[in-house]
Amino acid sequence: MRGYDDFVGDIFATVPPAVLLLALLVLTALIAAGWYWYPAWIPRRWPRLRLRLPRFSLPKLRRRRKPRHGTEPATRPTRRTKTDKTPTAARGSLADRLAAEGRYAEAIRERLRDTVADLTRAGLITPEPGDTANELATAAGTGRPAVSPALDGATGLFSDIWYGRRPAGPPEDERMRHLTAEIRDGLGGPR
Repeated sequence: MRGYDDFVGDIFATVPPAVLLLALLVLTALIAAGWYWYPAWIPRRWPRLRLRLPRFSLPKLRRRRKPRHGTEPATRPTRRTKTDKTPTAARGSLADRLAAEGRYAEAIRERLRDTVADLTRAGLITPEPGDTANELATAAGTGRPAVSPALDGATGLFSDIWYGRRPAGPPEDERMRHLTAEIRDGLGGPR
């Protein structure tokens, strides 16, 4: 280690540090430019290094055939998106099924999705990708102040469970069910 320290000391004794720093910056710029434009500066007649990787085979994928005229293609269930037009009653039953399975956090999320769909149908909000639950609650609360307290409670409960990692159980699900019922009553819609 002492030899390395002596070597570095000799370099700094003979070359001023500013010149050494400038030389290092120029060398770094040259290496970066060479790396960026690598294939362009190698003459075509020089052999290029080619990495030989072991070959392995992937399973062959089958192509889907287009359905013939007059036949219906087989449909698979797809994942629901934000623009899904599933009726609230069907989604409500999904929340009830999730709660019955003991998946209370997912049931609470589904109940909040139902509420957002109801608020959208009522014309109070227009959800955009990236909107948070609190932003939607604020927008809906300005349009209809009667639903604001229940909506704030529902979004707060959702945030505590999903982002605060608070465990969800039957009391939280029942509270969310009560809050969403209050919101629907404030909208004048079905329970």
